[in-house]
Amino acid sequence: MSNTRIEKDSMGELEVPANALYGAQTQRAVDNFPISGQPLPAELIKAVARIKLTAAQVNLDLQLLDKGRAEAITKAAQEIIDGQYADQFPIDIFQTGSGTSTNMNVNEVIAHLASTDDLPITPNDHVNMGQSSNDTIPSAIHISAALAVEHQLLPALETLHAAIEKKAASVEHVVKTGRTHLMDAMPIRMSQELLGWADQIAQSINRIKDGQQRLLRLAQGGTAVGTGINAHPEFAERFARRLSETTKLSFVPSDSFFSALSSQDAVVETSGHLKTLACAVLKISNDLRWMNSGPLAGLGEIELKALQPGSSIMPGKVNPVIPEAAAQVAAQVIGNDAAITIGGQSGNFQLNVMLPMIAHNLLSSITLLSNTLPLLGEAISEFTVREDNIEAPLAKNPILVTALNPVIGYLKAAEIAKKAYKEGRPILEVAKENCEVSEDDLRRHLDPAQLTKGGIQE
Repeated sequence: MSNTRIEKDSMGELEVPANALYGAQTQRAVDNFPISGQPLPAELIKAVARIKLTAAQVNLDLQLLDKGRAEAITKAAQEIIDGQYADQFPIDIFQTGSGTSTNMNVNEVIAHLASTDDLPITPNDHVNMGQSSNDTIPSAIHISAALAVEHQLLPALETLHAAIEKKAASVEHVVKTGRTHLMDAMPIRMSQELLGWADQIAQSINRIKDGQQRLLRLAQGGTAVGTGINAHPEFAERFARRLSETTKLSFVPSDSFFSALSSQDAVVETSGHLKTLACAVLKISNDLRWMNSGPLAGLGEIELKALQPGSSIMPGKVNPVIPEAAAQVAAQVIGNDAAITIGGQSGNFQLNVMLPMIAHNLLSSITLLSNTLPLLGEAISEFTVREDNIEAPLAKNPILVTALNPVIGYLKAAEIAKKAYKEGRPILEVAKENCEVSEDDLRRHLDPAQLTKGGIQE
């Protein structure tokens, strides 16, 4: 038996694998784009299938598609949404910029699954009814991203935020040396440091939720160039309403199909928020790495949970592997955003032509962050504080003298700080010898815990 069969499209006949569920247009794309070896994310394929399912039901309601074909398309599309036939979507990320190849790939697979001898179903006329690749792929990007944000990213962010806040409460009593420019600065409570992280995450949650509102506006109904040619006048509104019912997200037609087809501004915005989150993740990860550094020759303020041996040659070495992994994820997300930004600029007249790359990078960023944030939260939850290492340098911190500025003046305070640092002595001892403030007042002014409350020390 032959391992291929002949399929036909508008350009003629073509051999496809005998067991493939797709047809000639998919095979042409497979042949044309042997570039990365990476197909588009499963979430995007499922979103395209969800569009086909919803469109079939809407076209049935509008009496444009008969019940038999609508039900057959619905069943086949649902199977794809459920994760079946994942190997039937092989087209490379780097393909035609509209994503037409992927739209037709899904159309062909659904048509193949849904057709019978008694009820033939075609990819273009039935599965793609009232649609174009030019509104389907932008809509699929929005749908897949909105669902991933709602069900993966936001829960992961909430998990990390809760972990940081809980840890902050448990270390409220720990006063440590603050650092600016990586140099000793005024004291700070470890809880204050962690709550700074928590606020960064809370702000990211708010930004991403706000950007989500723009992702819920769909291009579907604009068809080829934004005019809605070949789509029923009620299609867009009915489509968004039915999709909202099935996803529990409030999708609406875009205010302008011309904008929705030709630009990817909402995606660029969302990616920007992901980049901002990545910056926060990188900041938190690097703080953890510095605080954990040592254990003898570094800061040694905390000890992250040991997860695996850290060296193939140095016995006993343990490394901060979770913060390092999170930092790499952050770097990748920032890189993804740069590519998405370039892609967003590539709207030529009525269509953006970097949609598959944009889709891949956006969904990749959401997945990477969603998987990483709970791991980072767990690392924060499980670190132990090395209080002895924190207390020893705190008492000798010459910068504590800052609190004496209002009492003895900046220049005198600087003189005392330099002397204390040079002699390696506690600032209290040196201040007693070099100013006329009583010891009781000095102790009150230089109490590190009191200094974390800010203000002028009375």
